[in-house]
Amino acid sequence: MGEAKFVSGSIMRHIWVMSSTAAVGISALFIVDLLDMFFLSLLGQEELAAAVGYAGTISFFTTSIGIGLSIALGAVVSKAIGQKDFTAARRLLLNAALVTLVTSVCLSIIVTWNIPNLLELVGASGKTKALAEDYLYILVPSLPFICLAMALGAALRAVGDAKLSMMSTLAGGGVNAVLDPIFIFLFAMGVEGAAVASVLARFSVLLVSARGVIFKHQLLGRFCWPDFKADLRPILAIAIPAIFTNIATPIGNAVVTRAVAEYGDAYVAGWAVVGRVIPVAFGMIFALSGAIGPIVGQNFGAQSFDRVRETLTRAIQFCTAYVLVVSLVLLLCRGPLIDAFDLSGQSADIASFFLTYIAVFFIFNGILFVANASFNNLGKAKYSTFFNVGKATLGTIPFVYLGGLWGGVHGVLLGQALGSVVFGLAGVYTAYRLVEKVRKAHEPEAEEEEFDDLTPASSSALSSSCVQMQLADAGDAEDKK
Repeated sequence: MGEAKFVSGSIMRHIWVMSSTAAVGISALFIVDLLDMFFLSLLGQEELAAAVGYAGTISFFTTSIGIGLSIALGAVVSKAIGQKDFTAARRLLLNAALVTLVTSVCLSIIVTWNIPNLLELVGASGKTKALAEDYLYILVPSLPFICLAMALGAALRAVGDAKLSMMSTLAGGGVNAVLDPIFIFLFAMGVEGAAVASVLARFSVLLVSARGVIFKHQLLGRFCWPDFKADLRPILAIAIPAIFTNIATPIGNAVVTRAVAEYGDAYVAGWAVVGRVIPVAFGMIFALSGAIGPIVGQNFGAQSFDRVRETLTRAIQFCTAYVLVVSLVLLLCRGPLIDAFDLSGQSADIASFFLTYIAVFFIFNGILFVANASFNNLGKAKYSTFFNVGKATLGTIPFVYLGGLWGGVHGVLLGQALGSVVFGLAGVYTAYRLVEKVRKAHEPEAEEEEFDDLTPASSSALSSSCVQMQLADAGDAEDKK
């Protein structure tokens, strides 16, 4: 395991390298989702596009829980590395990965059992609902694959190996891109074929990331039950708020999808295409939150608070510039994008409105991502829960409802965007305040107990309870002699 690489050097360069490499991998998976939609649109059934839209809402919910678990792993491991406690980093990685595995297995069982009810909640019905069920019954049981893969990818980023984390997701994207047309067209499996290809892609991501963690970096420690129990509290202190933080976003999207569904499946089909285009276009921003986490975590562990604040500032600047450029590109390319997916009428209308007027508001989603990454890695994961849940409820439901009353389906999208402005600005203001609060709390004369919720039980603090037991056993044996 290498040294803490983010405690020195250019912050903007670290942000660029981490974000760009992560974005390549993330965008590869999002591009495959876009290809799913493109291939299914070639079958000429509008219900297929709408079905994938509804199914994507449920899938987004499940994978968001995996993202929350990976945030916890990355936060505790990166801080331990910043403190140069590599024994604790290995132990925490194993224990956080086990929490991820158990949670994702339980979740996949619960969601699979309730797929029809969940689809009804987001507004699916009739043939569209049946197609979405076929897709999800294949995809959801593979949730443990992708959750564990994301957690191990976070471990790779925590040690600064963004390239290998990128390669793991690129592998998954490549597998999916190759298998999609084979299963959809050659085997004539339609929407079920797209799901099978996605399952195999998830497994390939897990294989590549696991190989990097176990063999290249030798990050995996040995399991010890007393250490697991001791680490569970600091892991869950971040994981539970991070899970609620991340599921808030798909819940908010589900509210919007249901509101759009009131205007018909044609609008949902167009909204589904938008839902696949935006992550590809803004993959860099999705990657940004995961990229700055290790930078904040390592500098927090090293108590370099000026660099923590600079990381926050540079990330916001990066986010704003990127979204402005990409939004302009989307505006100029909206016609070809709509034609490529054979959208027309209401489907084309909602896609065109989003690409013209709404995409630029992603700036405020992005700066909230940055703020949340700061909260998670500064020991205040509950703050990110508050802001994301607030955005998904108070920042979505009333805005979407009033927008729909005043502006129809266009008002629904505009209402969601305005809610993101309020919570994005409030979140980043709070993040700056938190950095100063953490700085004061860690001054020599200050009490540090307030920030214990991120502090993992280090190997020295634990005195390695497993080692203690082994020494005690050896002492007993010596006494018997």
